[in-house]
Amino acid sequence: MPGVIEEYRGAGQALELAGLVDRARPLVIRGLCRDWPMVAWSRRSDTAFAQGLAKLDNGREVDALLMPAGEGGVIGYNANVDGFNYAHHRVSITRGLQRLAAYSRQDNPPGLAMQSALIADCLPGLLEDHAVPFIDKAIQPRIWIGNKVTTPAHFDEYHNVACVACGVRRFTLFAPEQVRNLYVGPLDFAPTGAAIGMARLDRPDDPRYPRLKDALAAAQVAELHPGDAIYIPPMWWHHVESLEQINALVNYWWKPVPAGGDAPATALGCLMHCILVFRALPPAERAAWKGLLDHYVFGDDDPAAHIPAERRGILGALTPGQLAEFRETIRRYL
Repeated sequence: MPGVIEEYRGAGQALELAGLVDRARPLVIRGLCRDWPMVAWSRRSDTAFAQGLAKLDNGREVDALLMPAGEGGVIGYNANVDGFNYAHHRVSITRGLQRLAAYSRQDNPPGLAMQSALIADCLPGLLEDHAVPFIDKAIQPRIWIGNKVTTPAHFDEYHNVACVACGVRRFTLFAPEQVRNLYVGPLDFAPTGAAIGMARLDRPDDPRYPRLKDALAAAQVAELHPGDAIYIPPMWWHHVESLEQINALVNYWWKPVPAGGDAPATALGCLMHCILVFRALPPAERAAWKGLLDHYVFGDDDPAAHIPAERRGILGALTPGQLAEFRETIRRYL
């Protein structure tokens, strides 16, 4: 049986971002955004919520996915895994809300999801009254609006605080080590940029995915209502179901800059390069490289502790100039 995600019920006022990050585990934060105007609108009605957003809509179009009714709102691949099961559109927030209102009157509507829209770009009037106390204002929030849509298990490389503004969302989370049990699709061909699990969580007996039951036994689940929020650490797989006719979520992604240098926007390119370089090697060579990676990258001991600090090169603290030089060296190797 899945477990429950740990909860914090202090409305978020005593939380600090550093403490949230240091815990490295998911946390549900009940009532974090309960005072948001959007939450008040949604508690009145779906219509009041839509009207409140429409008044602030500046008309800029956002990305939207439209799935046929037969897909059950689950974002994914087509039968041959050579395409996706949705059509991509660009719509204004108001136009999308009008579509959702029309679909709410249908017994088996299409799935519609307006995805990852920067609030500053399309609903800038929301920013002043929809802050999270412990999140830096430099972190730009995004809004996600749709009907009964499911995003299969996927991970982000960023820290994530997600706040439900309307409707109900069910989050099913898996620790990073569950990757082998989630039957992840192609890394370089994914519906929304992030690789997704191909096994349907609502079909645990599918014979194509026998280890899915192991993942479900280790899962953590929570349902969030308007005003509730969740912290999801980087690399945790999360499967997200929107359960009402109109659902809205605001999220904040951020990636701290590591001490002594900066980091690329994504490490996925490094993972793909490693696959190309290492997977085809003979077992003994692959094991040798694994040992090097464990020593220099993933181990807890300092591999350069015996080298004078000023001579540690890439293993030590780098100036911006040194960082640029090493990047150029890496490009030459590639």
